[in-house]
Amino acid sequence: MKYMTKPSSVAAAVTLAVAAMGAGLAHAEEAKPDHEVSFNAAVTSDYRYRGISQTRLKPALQAGADYTNNPTGLYVGTWASSIKWIKDAGGDDNVEWDIYGGKRGEIAPGVSYDVGGLYYLYPSNGLKPSANTFELYGQVGYGPATLKYSSSTTNLFGFANSKHSGYLDAQINQDIAEGLTLNLHVGHQTVKHNNGSSYTDFKLGLTKDFGVVSVSLAGIKANSNAYVGANGKDLAKTGAVLTVSKVF
Repeated sequence: MKYMTKPSSVAAAVTLAVAAMGAGLAHAEEAKPDHEVSFNAAVTSDYRYRGISQTRLKPALQAGADYTNNPTGLYVGTWASSIKWIKDAGGDDNVEWDIYGGKRGEIAPGVSYDVGGLYYLYPSNGLKPSANTFELYGQVGYGPATLKYSSSTTNLFGFANSKHSGYLDAQINQDIAEGLTLNLHVGHQTVKHNNGSSYTDFKLGLTKDFGVVSVSLAGIKANSNAYVGANGKDLAKTGAVLTVSKVF
């Protein structure tokens, strides 16, 4: 059985983005260097991407690196996570490796944009069609709210004839206390020419920045019964996801 996997944004990936956002806000008034490199690492109780578990409801280890040219807003990055779904689908891979790049900046005072491309690589997945996927994305933001649309230029994560599938993602990451952020998300995945595979997912969570690490706890749900893993596990079921992450 084929089912969905994972930047931009997954619960752990979203958590890392929130942690980075919090760090950026804390230093917003400080001058940034022209060239900026950061690294991130996380452990999560369940790698959820667009509401669907990528790890059969089991924990995952994750890490990544980013480079930003601040004068131009150009950036590139990479991120990886342990996964289980490829083997459950009959392939032979336990790693997802993402490579992405783009440009971010301001359209107007207080209104941000982010455009780019993201390649999801499963190096030896062996699935037909291949699970490897490329998406183009565009995002606008205002204050704590963002709206993002991603469109695949290839088949989507092993779904046949699914080119030009799309994901619409609305998020609010609102500071509600010192070092505490409320995370709200709703997204809708459309899978072209694959009836029954499209769905909507939801997230409600909190992220606490302790300085040394950030800790998030989120409730996640996808309204689909089409994504079933080994032993009949419902990969879209409502679940609590705990993530500990660090950006440095």
